[in-house]
Amino acid sequence: MINPEITQKAQKIKGRGVLENPAGRFERLSTAVELEALETARHDEDWQDEKQIRTEILRDTSRTIISTNDSPDVGMGTTLNAYRGCEHGCIYCYARPTHEFFGLSAGLDFETRIFVKPEAPQLLKEKFQSKAWQPKVIFMSGVTDCYQPLERTVKLTRGCLEVMAAFRNPVSIVTKNFLVTRDMDLLSELAAHQAVSVNISITTLDSGLARVMEPRTSQPARRLAAIEMLAKANIPVNAMLGPVLPGLTEHEIPAILKSAADAGAHSAYYNVLRLPHGVKDLFQSWLREHYPERADKILNRIRAMRDGKLNDANFGTRMHGKGIYADQIEQIFKHYRARYNLLRRTPLSTAAFNRDAMSLQMQLPF
Repeated sequence: MINPEITQKAQKIKGRGVLENPAGRFERLSTAVELEALETARHDEDWQDEKQIRTEILRDTSRTIISTNDSPDVGMGTTLNAYRGCEHGCIYCYARPTHEFFGLSAGLDFETRIFVKPEAPQLLKEKFQSKAWQPKVIFMSGVTDCYQPLERTVKLTRGCLEVMAAFRNPVSIVTKNFLVTRDMDLLSELAAHQAVSVNISITTLDSGLARVMEPRTSQPARRLAAIEMLAKANIPVNAMLGPVLPGLTEHEIPAILKSAADAGAHSAYYNVLRLPHGVKDLFQSWLREHYPERADKILNRIRAMRDGKLNDANFGTRMHGKGIYADQIEQIFKHYRARYNLLRRTPLSTAAFNRDAMSLQMQLPF
């Protein structure tokens, strides 16, 4: 099922992150999900090139929309993902291997063949109306970014937020995209009931590095602008330094925190690069292509934080690493977080939840 259209190196294709499209771990397995090719389209605010690989949209007919997670170090117990795969194309994305469960590649397939759940808002409405639902914070972007470029036209995230606002169920959003500001009307409604927080992910302030590392995300300045707009609208907004890339972006921690504080962020948190399964190979190829003179230093720094490996899957250490370099990153982060008063996290509340709020007719995008 690997896309036969992809036969060239990604550095020749603007707007895509990885350099290859390797076979997945489970290529001999067939998928049980019913897929339907709905359209091909381009959705990008920066890249416009006739040689660009088109995004293929695939219909996911799953009948469930809420997932739960009991991992002790994730902090996202209940999640909603209306998309699988992500056009942002971030080279380091830990979610890339999830595409392999569908017989696809963690490489270019992950960022060019996107699964959508068109019934997500309706399924969420039905979930909230059920007497079995106990209101709780739902995290959007637990796997892939809910404001990836495709959201401009598909609007599944906005549809889900309309349901959240109607029922006043608290939601926490993580995104790298300025597009989140489109939905400030709904976010303001939720904020009035202490039922929303927005977490803007900033990995670097270097626009050139961002261009090749996370090609279809909003540029760093646009993310800071999103923080400023949300803060001025009294919508709780936090900065997420995720991930910190040892040897490549860790020196930017003080500057990122200062910029986020100046923009109005309430708090900040971070995690360190992790490279599960095939992501470690994709990352090494990308690193040697774009930063060959620094590749060995960066990889050795990662190994020093991961017991000599490029990945550590153990709870408790996988998010921050361990050892002297991990300790240094943590100390620097905590020092500057305190200096810039990024410690004002607002707890979310379920007190305003209203199960009988809605007779809204959902408009499905397809």
